[in-house]
Amino acid sequence: MKKDVPFLRIAIGIAVLAAAIVVVRLLPVSQWLTQLQTYVRGAGALGYVVYTIVYAIVGLFFPAVVLTVGAGAIFGVIGGTLVALAGATLTATTAFLLARTVLRSRVERFVASRPKFAAVDRAVARDGARIVLLVRLAAVFPFLFVNYAFGLTGIKTGPYVLATVLGILPAGVVFVYLGAAGAALATQTAAAKAVLIAGAVIAVIVSIFISRLAARAIREAGADPLQEPVIPPPS
Repeated sequence: MKKDVPFLRIAIGIAVLAAAIVVVRLLPVSQWLTQLQTYVRGAGALGYVVYTIVYAIVGLFFPAVVLTVGAGAIFGVIGGTLVALAGATLTATTAFLLARTVLRSRVERFVASRPKFAAVDRAVARDGARIVLLVRLAAVFPFLFVNYAFGLTGIKTGPYVLATVLGILPAGVVFVYLGAAGAALATQTAAAKAVLIAGAVIAVIVSIFISRLAARAIREAGADPLQEPVIPPPS
């Protein structure tokens, strides 16, 4: 990845961050999340289903990393991973199918303005699910963007879903663990807190290591990684 990031891209990233802050301040986002957590905690098995559905819907429009962390805080590492993985997979599959049908022209216009994705498209044509897996592992494009963009490639739905599940699992486990660890820190002893923090640091380091290996493999496959700060909202 190039080190000299264009000023325009930095400006866009700052603008997106500022807009997100404004939205959070204007809308009772934290209150909504608290209400969702309260309901899910008291809903038993149904809470897993509700959280997964909410995750899948929110993920179509916004990055759902907060919900991934929240899944860990509510359901723990194992349950949170299952919920987050199911929600993210539903999101990715729905966006993929929408891009192949009702949103195709809109997604085509958006992707056309990002020529770097053409290299990924060509690599998918050659290696299919392997490239999808590597792109997911390396996170070289935002999750929301590639959910729609991959719908324009020639990969079949089955291999796409399988590669997506495997590709998002490592980072998903890390964010879920961070959520679970954060929730547990409030009630643990000092020694237990130290273990939780050390585990979180190790998990992040491993995730970064996997991401770099995947990014290198993508470059070797002829698809240059590129971060895209803007994401295509469906309409």
